[in-house]
Amino acid sequence: MPVVVRALGDARANGEQTMRLVRTVIAALAVVLGATGASHAASRIKDLASVEGVRQNQLIGYGLVVGLNGTGDTLNNIPFTKQSLQAMLERLGVNIRGQTLRTGNVAAVMVTANLPAFGTQGTRIDVTVSAMGDAKSLQGGTLLVTPLLGADGNVYAVGQGSLAIGGFSAEADAAKVTRGVPTVGRISNGAIIEREIDFALNRLPNLRLALRNADFTTAKRIAAAVNDFIGVPTAEPLDPSTVQLTIPKQFAGKVVALLTEIEQLQIEPDLPAKIVIDERSGIIVMGRDVRVSTVAVAQGNLTVSISETPQVSQPAPFSQGRTVVVPRSKVGVTEDGKRLALVREGVSLQQLVDGLNALGIGPRDMIAILQAIKAAGAIQADIEVM
Repeated sequence: MPVVVRALGDARANGEQTMRLVRTVIAALAVVLGATGASHAASRIKDLASVEGVRQNQLIGYGLVVGLNGTGDTLNNIPFTKQSLQAMLERLGVNIRGQTLRTGNVAAVMVTANLPAFGTQGTRIDVTVSAMGDAKSLQGGTLLVTPLLGADGNVYAVGQGSLAIGGFSAEADAAKVTRGVPTVGRISNGAIIEREIDFALNRLPNLRLALRNADFTTAKRIAAAVNDFIGVPTAEPLDPSTVQLTIPKQFAGKVVALLTEIEQLQIEPDLPAKIVIDERSGIIVMGRDVRVSTVAVAQGNLTVSISETPQVSQPAPFSQGRTVVVPRSKVGVTEDGKRLALVREGVSLQQLVDGLNALGIGPRDMIAILQAIKAAGAIQADIEVM
């Protein structure tokens, strides 16, 4: 069970009250870890792996959004919007070739969607609409009929409908306010599936389970659990991310029923010790298997302050001198909070957090310390910096 440490500011500046709060939170985490560790150790195979080939497929299309309140594309600046509008009107029997178009209520957009696995004809799916030109907002717009194509060039769905926009934009002559992204919208159930992807799952002689987190031990445990359930050795791990299953005779033509049973089997996954660091937000996530060797950690803040107070030197009257600016700089260096702490070999996650908090440091300082411990070869875990 991972523990998340969030940046709460400089612990030294917050005083004893913050330290008491940190100790309370750590104690609560220890209770939670102890109480839930055993009960949440096992996970369903359904949550650890997916059936290879059973996945979503991405769709894309090009279309026009109309009904914008003057916030659409500038037709003189965006030629593809003008050409698309002319072609659409010609298909509807309106010939405007050679005419000047001045409307600002139309925008060219890209439409994207995900075709779900086993999506049937007539099922509705959500679509996302994104402006391509210089439209200021898609608020209040309506997407016209847009074919959605797959990677093979075939049309799998058709989208149309009114957009829902999460952001907005307002402007006057000398001011402009924008919240969110007004040039991207979404249409709930905005496309209808017209073509299905043929995937005869029940006729497969064998199938593969793809692990979401590759691991040799976890793959072996999944294969063992499946074999114990079926009663014969039909599953074997091919690599740390794949388990191959040969469909037994009693489940021939009943692959869906077999997968329903396999998904509910529980095993204990074995994942490598890892520390994930987000330097932008100061978040640290450490797995429960993180261990360190004996190491001494010293931490102190080095503060360099530079102040500039330039002075103006005025010449004496009638001296033919010049007024000049004389720079005056003051540089100060202070170092505080020098501490040395000993982290002993084989400590657990809880003890590691306790030791780092004993130094009175915040999570942002922990990031540098953890990276230094890793560089010293004293931490048995992978560090991933986001």
